[in-house]
Amino acid sequence: MNKLLMLAAVALPVAACADMTPTQQRALTGTAAGAGLGAAFGAIGGNAALGAGIGAGAGLLGGLLVDQSARAQQAAFQQGVAAGRRGG
Repeated sequence: MNKLLMLAAVALPVAACADMTPTQQRALTGTAAGAGLGAAFGAIGGNAALGAGIGAGAGLLGGLLVDQSARAQQAAFQQGVAAGRRGG
């Protein structure tokens, strides 16, 4: 029974992210990671909830910045491929 619950706990987040855009996936990943790290550091400081809130905000911002960078890299790559086809 415990193995089934563990499998469900792993499978549910993966299935939930299946219909998300890459931007949404990066924002969610950043938010979740930030909240987790923030809660851990907040617990050390005495307020896990405040740490989780601050970490979630910082993680969301980080996830969106990573998304913006990935989009810029993809656009630059596509422009390079297009320029290569034109011969210069």
